[in-house]
Amino acid sequence: MSPGGGRALGPLLLMLALLQCAGRRRAVVNRSVPDVCATCHIHATCHQIEGKSVCICNYGFVGNGRTHCQDKDECQIGASKICGNHTLCHNTHGSFYCVCLDGYRASNNNKTFIPNDGTNCTDIDECEESGLCGRNARCVNTEGSYKCYCSDGYKLENGERSFHPDGNIVSCKGVDCGAPPSVLNAHPASVSGTTYGSEVTYNCVHGYFIASGNQTAVCNAEGQWDGADLVCKEIDCGKPLLIPHAEMIWHNSTTLWSRAYYQCKEGYYFNGDRDFSECTIDQSWENITYICKEEELFSNLSVFNETCVRWQRKTGRLGVQETYTFHILGQRWDEKMFSEDAVFNITTSEDNPKVCLDLNSGSNYVVNITTISSTNITVSVTVAVQTKVKEAFNNVLIFNDTCLKWRRSVRGTDVEDRYSFHVQGQRWYQEEFFHETTFNLTTHKQAPEVCFDLQPGTNYSVNISMVALNFSLLVSMTTQITDPPFPDVEFVAVKGSAPLLRLRKAEDRNGPISLYQVIVLPLGLQSTFICDSFAAAAFFSNTTDVKGYVAAEFRAKDVADNMSIALGDRHYYGKFYNAPLKLGEEYCVFLRIISEWNKVRTQSCAVWAQIKNLSPTLQYMTAVGFGSVAAVCLILFLSFSAARSYLHNTVHSTPAALACEAVHLSATMDMAQTGITSSFLETENVSLL
Repeated sequence: MSPGGGRALGPLLLMLALLQCAGRRRAVVNRSVPDVCATCHIHATCHQIEGKSVCICNYGFVGNGRTHCQDKDECQIGASKICGNHTLCHNTHGSFYCVCLDGYRASNNNKTFIPNDGTNCTDIDECEESGLCGRNARCVNTEGSYKCYCSDGYKLENGERSFHPDGNIVSCKGVDCGAPPSVLNAHPASVSGTTYGSEVTYNCVHGYFIASGNQTAVCNAEGQWDGADLVCKEIDCGKPLLIPHAEMIWHNSTTLWSRAYYQCKEGYYFNGDRDFSECTIDQSWENITYICKEEELFSNLSVFNETCVRWQRKTGRLGVQETYTFHILGQRWDEKMFSEDAVFNITTSEDNPKVCLDLNSGSNYVVNITTISSTNITVSVTVAVQTKVKEAFNNVLIFNDTCLKWRRSVRGTDVEDRYSFHVQGQRWYQEEFFHETTFNLTTHKQAPEVCFDLQPGTNYSVNISMVALNFSLLVSMTTQITDPPFPDVEFVAVKGSAPLLRLRKAEDRNGPISLYQVIVLPLGLQSTFICDSFAAAAFFSNTTDVKGYVAAEFRAKDVADNMSIALGDRHYYGKFYNAPLKLGEEYCVFLRIISEWNKVRTQSCAVWAQIKNLSPTLQYMTAVGFGSVAAVCLILFLSFSAARSYLHNTVHSTPAALACEAVHLSATMDMAQTGITSSFLETENVSLL
């Protein structure tokens, strides 16, 4: 461009610039005041504060309110601070919410909550749910959870005390205490099982008594037997009792059922029930009424011709003069004021002295005769003498065991007589028994009869007094025994195994019980069994027509109440063998109680048990197992010996000889195996029915 042209363009550009500036100034002057609320952020809200508009971020956001409002993480301060205990905090865009930990629930029963209304998390009692821990286990609630424990008598296989199912199959197995522990000098009388709560009861063996400890042991929850501390000591009665004027024959044994025998010294004679004492289970010697009395100087004393007395002197005093003193006291029944009292002496060396007394007729006399023995001991004897006046009783007879009859003499049938009866009964086998009764009878019969209500198996003395004649008569009566009480048994019906029976002691009500018998019969004969017709056949009896047998017999004095009896234990009880029962057979068992006295035998029976489908017992299976093991061991031993022999002979034997040896070895092994089996079966055949 030319200079002239540049100069002309400069003013023009300046003019244009001024115009542009003037336009801008007008535009600024015309612009209005801006709206603050319109500039607030999307997550902000416009608020009027002191007349001014201000943008403030919404709850849950932070920022200047205009250019930015970002989410606020409320959970960052910790769930326990913002939500409370046992919670989890979850942040959301612009907010948050709370949930309870597992094992807890919200108090408003909602799954989520915001803690602005007092909502908190409380523990859930999971144990309210039935069966949560499974069978044989119990649930225990804990804070926020729960634990499972096995019930008493059960335990976990892994040995832990507690568990949590968590979907795993966990089971509590019942504890087993195993076989009951052995107790010295005692044996298990009954075993209810080996699991928790089972009991085993021990009894001391024969000849021992319980000194201390418990008879019963219990399987506890830890699988151990508690209480098996029974102490049995041998019965020792010490030295026997000494009896005056008696010598003792004793073998210095003080154990159970030991005996000490007695015999009177010279010059004394025996008076009592028996001449020996036994050591009893009470650790004391039996009390016996063994008395040694000095030999009497009088024997066979009798009254003859109403007023005469005679006697026989003892052998040791024959030919020696003796002085006897007679003291006579007399009364008359029809004259109560009449009495006689006289004393006199006689001296004689006769072997059979006799004296006739000067007595009044119609009187009752008591004559006391006294002499002095060679040991200067005064010996006296008293005899009653009644002179004949009017007989009160004639031909007194006992009939039907409990009845009396007699004939009245002299007094006519038109005269009534009054009799007074005093009856007393005792039993030698039952010291505490005493039966007494009194009654009167008035009759004019010429041959009166009276029957008494008497107990069986009892010795009675009956004193009959006739009031009018002031006369009494003593009659001894013995009643026969009747059947013993029906056995008190607990009936048992079992399948598969022989039961353990309990024997209860019966009471001697109808006579002395002497024996208890256990009778085994085939079940089919139960309805035809007759108690008093069954012979006491033993298991090994040669009688072929006997279908059953007596398995055990116990003396009454050896029977303790609730005594246990195991059928088929292969022991002898008395003279009878308690044989094992046949497998697969069916049996019935009777208990028989036997009373014997005064040459009379009675019995009572009761069905005790029924046994069906008898299976092998543990002892039998054990015996079979041991027998099989023994057979295998013997075969292996023979095989080993034969093999050694074979190898040894291989070097020196020809092939033909080796073949023969192999055949011989095979035959030997077969014969050995057959022999073992045969021998074992024969042993079982002897012990089984």
